[in-house]
Amino acid sequence: MRRYRRGMHAATIVGLLADPARLKVVAALALGAGTIEEVAELSGLPLKDVALAARRLARAGLVHRDRHVLVLHSDRFAAAARAAAEAAPPPERLSEDPAEDAVLSAFVRDGRLVSIPAQRAKRLVVLQHLVRVFEAGIRYPEREVNALLGVWHPDVAALRRYLVDEGLLTREAGVYWRSGGWVDV
Repeated sequence: MRRYRRGMHAATIVGLLADPARLKVVAALALGAGTIEEVAELSGLPLKDVALAARRLARAGLVHRDRHVLVLHSDRFAAAARAAAEAAPPPERLSEDPAEDAVLSAFVRDGRLVSIPAQRAKRLVVLQHLVRVFEAGIRYPEREVNALLGVWHPDVAALRRYLVDEGLLTREAGVYWRSGGWVDV
């Protein structure tokens, strides 16, 4: 049996768990099963499939196997997640201003607004960032405004209202245009 390699990669764990049988074995062990028979009963897998999956998981170091007894090394999941987080590149800056970047980093993840800030000052920073999706001099029908804002957050009505209230967008007869905020030149 191969020994556990220090620093197991998160991608390795994900690859191991991509197999449905191995995933069920890990789930059963996490739920308290301790023997191959208990895993088979809890997972609904045949004993042969449990044994094969347990052998592969043991070779990778996620499971300790002693005959029919299985022990999940759940600490290795956390260690791999920490290592992956440490190895990840730093997030791209959303603003050159450190204070604005801190606000945007708290509310924007992967190009989406995770929540609308309740505090007006923070909300204004986010809205000034969002309004950049609208080109100056272009008039947008409401459905197009909704489509552009929907990419950022599902509550497009609130975003529209905030943008108009803060003077970043102007609305007249169901048509919107950009009327505030910095323009990238």
